[in-house]
Amino acid sequence: MESDRLYRHIIGGLMGQALGDAFAMPAFLRPEDTWRYYGGWIEKFHPGPKDHPVHYGLKAGQVTDDTEQAFALAGTILEAGEVTVEGAAKAIVRWYDLVDGDNSPYVGPSTRRACQDLKKGTDPHETGIWGDTDGGAMRISPVGLINPGNIEQAVQDTVAACTPTHFTDVAISGAAAVAGAVATALLPDATLENILNAAKQAAEKGRGYGRAWMGASITRRIDLAVEIAGHKTSIFERIVELYDLVGSTLATTETVPSAFGVLALADGDPYLCARYAAALSGDADTVGAIACAIAGAWQGIDKIPIELIETLKRVNDKLDFESVAQGLTTLAEERMV
Repeated sequence: MESDRLYRHIIGGLMGQALGDAFAMPAFLRPEDTWRYYGGWIEKFHPGPKDHPVHYGLKAGQVTDDTEQAFALAGTILEAGEVTVEGAAKAIVRWYDLVDGDNSPYVGPSTRRACQDLKKGTDPHETGIWGDTDGGAMRISPVGLINPGNIEQAVQDTVAACTPTHFTDVAISGAAAVAGAVATALLPDATLENILNAAKQAAEKGRGYGRAWMGASITRRIDLAVEIAGHKTSIFERIVELYDLVGSTLATTETVPSAFGVLALADGDPYLCARYAAALSGDADTVGAIACAIAGAWQGIDKIPIELIETLKRVNDKLDFESVAQGLTTLAEERMV
């Protein structure tokens, strides 16, 4: 795979993650509330509204924990040259301490529980056995970005990345779906159909790992979400249907399939993915981060409007998109040899 092309798609995945996260951050908990507050579609970056239950005070274009944790994970991957349980634990604790996790309103329940145990010295192979939310999936995109076309390795790396915080079969299945989709999206001949098929294949493989836990099939719910995306009603009606029938809560079985529904609805366009995820509401920043990471990896950085890129880089100036993308590209190339 040609090096410059790979880099532009890897940085597209990183920038896509940030785009979807920041763009959907100001959405409310229900589609009708978001629609009413903004008078229709969210079409640009907005700050966290003053009456938002979690994101009040965030700046327009500012990312949330989804992207912060993805970059933290990428950092330890680059330090070690591979994905390890210990590296994933180090990444999440670093991030937790950086944001004062004990007092932060947007640390997810599975991640908070695991980080508190990790900080007490508990074995990272034991701290994630209760983690069943979407926290593993929301930060997994770097795992896909270092495994172009290699679904099997993306799943194995997903298991390691999820172990410290989300070591249940349902959480690993959801995260593996995202990693497999991102890995496949990097291929020069990728299509939306084979990206979706890769997600489902990876979800099934991922379901074979972790502590057995309750949860609907990620694979079948991806099918449901994509089916809804193909209905003949208006775009917003299909978004509401996604919210009502698939869901947009912290549950992995809702957020991950809905992200693929948004991806299909937008036909893989990164900006439209962000716009539709924001309209979906609920855990919209996570839906947006996942959908746009896949779309950005598929379409590349050139498909993301330059003014949005400039805002993301300016507002989130502690995230070195170019350096991390170059490091991930080098590692991806080494793994492809």
